[in-house]
Parts: sequence; structure tokens; C-alpha cells
Amino acid sequence: MRAAFELHRTDIAAEMELHSNCYQTLNTPESQNSQLHSTIEEISHEFAIAGDFVEGHEINSGHINTTYLATYRRESGEIRRYILQRINEQVFKDPLAVMHNVECVTRHINWKVLRVKRDLGGQTLNLYPARGGRFYARGEGGGIWRCYNFIEGCQTYDIVENTRQAYQAARAFGSFQDLVEDIPAEDIIETIPDFHHTPKRYARLMEVVENDPMGRRAGVEKEIAFVRERAELCATLVDLLKEGKLPARITHNDTKLNNVMMDAETDEAVCVIDLDTVMPGLSLYDFGDLVRTATSPAAEDETDLSKVEMRMPMFEALAEGYLDGCDCLTPLEIEHLVTGGKVITLETGIRFLTDYLEGDVYFKTHYGEHNLDRCRTQLRLVECIEQNEPEMRDFVKRVSRAIN
Repeated sequence: MRAAFELHRTDIAAEMELHSNCYQTLNTPESQNSQLHSTIEEISHEFAIAGDFVEGHEINSGHINTTYLATYRRESGEIRRYILQRINEQVFKDPLAVMHNVECVTRHINWKVLRVKRDLGGQTLNLYPARGGRFYARGEGGGIWRCYNFIEGCQTYDIVENTRQAYQAARAFGSFQDLVEDIPAEDIIETIPDFHHTPKRYARLMEVVENDPMGRRAGVEKEIAFVRERAELCATLVDLLKEGKLPARITHNDTKLNNVMMDAETDEAVCVIDLDTVMPGLSLYDFGDLVRTATSPAAEDETDLSKVEMRMPMFEALAEGYLDGCDCLTPLEIEHLVTGGKVITLETGIRFLTDYLEGDVYFKTHYGEHNLDRCRTQLRLVECIEQNEPEMRDFVKRVSRAIN
């Protein structure tokens, strides 16, 4: 299969910046298109796809996995499209564990949806088997490939444009939490250890602050002091988990808007995608990341911090959507939904600050203080959450009472 399974170079920003699946294809010279066409055809023939291969494109989005779109024509003339994807082993050290988790979750969700709808209707993720019956194929040049159905009539958004989208995304992730709630924890492998362990992120920052390997500490004393003042907050959720007060759940761990497929005509959420980070975790980190990414209109690297704000209508839409979609949360989880937003936003700021002090070795940057600017927007959003916290908590209580 020649170069069919050679790894294509990708820009890796981090595990937390996982692929968005916006399905935009690359414009390439004709000779490259011909070679790419052959490559995709050879990969797709490893999977149980009915019909004749028509064409293929590389998807121009995402930071992590190599992704192709393959088009097939069935005997009836019907056109079907499929997603082919190689798992990036630089981020996911054990790709077979990732595939185990994805297979377990998709099978469980499809089983539950079928019990209710009696028909999947193409609106859930489905893995196509490869030769030998497994749900992945090994490439001759190494690597693990998989094949998903392409969900037609849908699109994703990188930025929340209105409260309807916020509500729909949150409801989709809440429903996802409900759907996987009864998967035994031992059935899912922790593929990235301590992915959300805020106390360890804090401890790592303090270690880097002490060593100051790049001599940058003097310029960020204000940010370091901000984090130190919230050391107890860092441990809040993990401590509650250790004490058995919060349940460990199977969680998505990358709850960005662009990981929800939306109906192109109605903006109604159809399907949660990007399951590579599904692991045991806390629901509050999932909801918290929705708060972190959807409530402020400012860009992640915005230098004018006056643009960072907590938009209460967006938060209200998120809280209402998540609680509408998720029936399994305990009273203490509901009580700490706002805490989840604070903790994950602080954790993200800590990670940016740590990388800045270490010399930008982890996150991809475009200028010298890029990670510092990212850190400052996160810390400013933590302040905004704190300023609006009483109102936010009151709204969650009111929604919870109305639902229950």
C-alpha cells in the first residue's frame, strides 16, 4: 500500500486543542490531488464500505489527527461519504486504548438510542469494521486508522454566535453524559493520565516558578500571585472526589462548541463528536469547559482584557441546556456547576503560564508572549466568574428546581 499509511505532518497545540471536524478541504495542485486520491482510496479499502470509491479529500481543520473525507457510490447510485482518520500517537501514546474507548462509547450510545428511536437515522457516530472484524486498521508505515460515517446536513461552529447555539451545545453534552452514565468505569481506559487534575497542574507551576528556567518569572509575578491566592480552589473538585462526595463519571473532556454537530438549517444539536478524550472524570470539568469557552466574547489570546467578560445570557443558556439534557447529576454536582467553570478556567490559565515560564515547549505559539496573553485572558475570566458568582449560582438553583 506504498505511502497510504505514512503519517502526514500536523501542528500539535495540545491534547486540549483537539480536532474540530469542520470538514473544510484543502486546495492542492492537481498532481498532489492525484496522489492524495490514491492514498485515500487505499486506506478506505481497508474498511467495510459498500460501493465504488469516487473521490477523496483531506480535511483542513484540527490540530491532532490526520483526517480524510472519502466519497463512495453504491450500486443504486446513492452517494455516501465517510471519515477516515489516523490517531496521532504523539498525543495518544496508546492508540489502541483510544479505539477501545471510542468503540465502547459509540456501541453503548447507539444501543441506547436504538431502544428509544428504533432507528439511528445516521445521526450518531458509527465505526465501520476493518478487515478481520476489528474497528481499526494498521498501516504499513505504522499507525492506527479508523472509519466513521459522515453525518450529512450538519455543520460545526468554532465560536458561539447566540444563546440558542449555547443551549443546544450544552444540552448535547448533557445528553451525552446521560447516555454514558451507566458504562462501567472499569470498561474505559484512562488514555491521558491526570488530564484534569488541577492540584497537579498547580504543583507543576510552582515547581517551574521556583526553577525559572527561562528567566521570565520577574515579568509575571502578578499572575503567579493571582494563582497562589486560589490554591485552595485548585483542589476543591479533586478533594470532593477523593472524599466520595462527587461521583467519578465517564466524561467527554473536550466540550467545545465545535465538537457538536449542528443541523445546518435549524442549528439543533444532532451529535457529539471527537470522542478520543472520553475517560473517567468529573462532569463539572465538562460543564466548566463549556463556561470557559462560550461565555466570554474575547479571543483566547486577546490582549485587551476589557473585552473579557461573563455574558450572563450565555451562561444561563449553558446551564439550562446542560441540566435539561442531563438527569443523572447529584445535588452536589449541580451545586458546584459554577465552581467547575472557575476551576477549569483557572487550570487552563495555569497551563498557559507554566508553558510560558518553561519557554513555550508545549503549546504552539505565534509570538513571544502568546502563552502569557492566553494566560491573562483565562485569569481575567476567573475574575469575571467570581464577580458574577452569586447571580450564576442563583440561576442554577432556579433552573434545577424548575426541572425537578
